[in-house]
Amino acid sequence: MGRVLVTGAAGFIGAHVSQALLARGEEVVGLDNLNPYYDPALKEARLQALTGQAAPGAFEFHRLDLADTEGVLGLMAARPDIDRVVHLGAQAGVRWSLEAPFAYTSANVTGHLSILEGVRRSEGRIGHTVYASTSSVYGSRQDGQPFRETDRAERPASLYAATKLAGEMMSKSYTDLYGLPQTGLRFFTVYGPWGRPDMAYWLFTDAMLKGQPIKLFNEGRMMRDFTYVDDIVTGILAALDHAPAAGTHRTYNIGNSRPEQLLDMVAFLEEALGVKAERVLLPMQPGDVPGTFADVSAMKRDFGWEPVTDLRTGLGRFVAWWRRYFG
Repeated sequence: MGRVLVTGAAGFIGAHVSQALLARGEEVVGLDNLNPYYDPALKEARLQALTGQAAPGAFEFHRLDLADTEGVLGLMAARPDIDRVVHLGAQAGVRWSLEAPFAYTSANVTGHLSILEGVRRSEGRIGHTVYASTSSVYGSRQDGQPFRETDRAERPASLYAATKLAGEMMSKSYTDLYGLPQTGLRFFTVYGPWGRPDMAYWLFTDAMLKGQPIKLFNEGRMMRDFTYVDDIVTGILAALDHAPAAGTHRTYNIGNSRPEQLLDMVAFLEEALGVKAERVLLPMQPGDVPGTFADVSAMKRDFGWEPVTDLRTGLGRFVAWWRRYFG
């Protein structure tokens, strides 16, 4: 068995996936540019945790921007032992895409294409590419029904969502043109230890412990299919281990399939932290959607995967990690 290339290896999900691969005896080539979208010290700490638990030579890290096409192609060509790709590197964040749009086309369009070209040029050596998409591609829905992979995804509500949808379309075209086996996973609101500081649960925890108010957009009447990171990781590995036939591109939802109100998340954090939140109710922000809800029956049917972590348990684990990390 060869090595797995994991892009975004210093990121929230990428570090967890790399750790899980190493734990089962895989060898990993990690790629990340450690950009300053949020504090790079957190990314460095994730990498230190990874290298600390890896067997000698099992984890190799390259600081590289996905939009550096020649650099990415050079790395993938120079490592003939790479036989699978888990492409998680991206510019995340719905709201920041309103302020820095070109960062999203650079990472999520050019960067995605860099990986596709690297896989194509491997001439079949790389047998499966699993890449991250997002529930945001479905756009805004008001009916409360679960999002299904067969639903039309043609009205993304943000530039971030549009760039991720572009990635899906590019992957599909590369499969049709060159026969690349690919699996796209549409993530639904991932949270947990080592998470991203721009996410609501992190912002709320930080503010509550400092005695500061928390901002609740849409007056807290947001529904989210909060998905614990360990469940996401088991889903990614399940998909990775079941490569489709050559010439097949497939897309799956990967979520908790149990949407909960933002106010419920606040209540669980209050319980775990022992702190009462001071709430500031605000209107909906541009680019945001009122609710998400994943139909994950295809993941269960094809891989036997289903989520096992409820929101209260997951947030309790996050708070325990926070206290260890920040002392």
